[in-house]
Amino acid sequence: MLSDPLLYGIFAVVVTVLLAIDLLVVHKDSHAVSIKEAGIWSSIWIGCAILFGLFLTRFHEGDGGNVVLEYFTGYVIEKSLSVDNVFLFVLIFGALSVPRELQHRVLFYGVLGAIVMRTVLIFTGAALIERFDWILYIFGAFLIYTGVKTWTQRNQHPDVTESKLLKRVNRVLPTTDGYRGDHFWVRENGRLLATPMFVVLILVEFTDLVFAMDSIPAIFAITRDPFIVLTSNIFAILGLRALYFLLAGVADKLRYLKAGLAVILGFVGVKLVIESLEQDGIESLAGVPLPHIDPLASLGVIVGILAVVVVASLRAGPPDRPGEVPAGVGPVPGREKDV
Repeated sequence: MLSDPLLYGIFAVVVTVLLAIDLLVVHKDSHAVSIKEAGIWSSIWIGCAILFGLFLTRFHEGDGGNVVLEYFTGYVIEKSLSVDNVFLFVLIFGALSVPRELQHRVLFYGVLGAIVMRTVLIFTGAALIERFDWILYIFGAFLIYTGVKTWTQRNQHPDVTESKLLKRVNRVLPTTDGYRGDHFWVRENGRLLATPMFVVLILVEFTDLVFAMDSIPAIFAITRDPFIVLTSNIFAILGLRALYFLLAGVADKLRYLKAGLAVILGFVGVKLVIESLEQDGIESLAGVPLPHIDPLASLGVIVGILAVVVVASLRAGPPDRPGEVPAGVGPVPGREKDV
């Protein structure tokens, strides 16, 4: 088994190499990403994540096969929640008229920022859990609350152009009157100006930060191992750009996605609370024994929910009523107020 510092170092090198190949080789020149290209790269990213998970027990010390199950369960959770993130990107790019050939560049730097932010949040969360184990109850309650809100407001459709963050950015940040190729900043008439590309990047980064507030506690509900939480999270994020280009055109077909995500968030929240109670020596509530949910059962429940959601969505098709918003398009309720 490898030591933790060496393990994290190797993982950082792997991620850096993959990102460098993506930016400097595959997408060296800005271009509109086709469905075929997005499908190929989605397969590559998913394949890398699967290979990493299968060989995890060879270099990471853990509880046998549970390490692999925890990794894949965390990966599936993050991947499913990132689909909702993708649909909000669709709204942002559409509202701000981002040319298709520039969208990959925005998402690439968005992913870089997301990796940094999530790494900081994961290690901060792990440190807090190590010192204050009662914080797991807060994580669990927050996930249950978010699940309930997601369910009750699953058909809401935010107007990105009316977002508070966008108005603040436009008020304080001098910008050009249009896009300037793939540049985030340009100098015109002696002034350094941000382009709309930079404004879009701010919205994308903020969106991911808000989404991380759900996804990271959700993975801590599966495992307390920071390495598993980090790697499953980052591998899911690495494939976010390809996933966006793959799903952007079918947002209206996944009308029940938000309902499924609401159930998943509620499930992992309840699981986290139950495990916290068990750790505190509480085996029953009001005479009712607490159920034990092992990693394999968790993975089965989450995959099952996603399968039901996809099949039901495809059978139902897009909403029939004019103007009705697909349940899968909007972000988790409450987020749109600040995006």
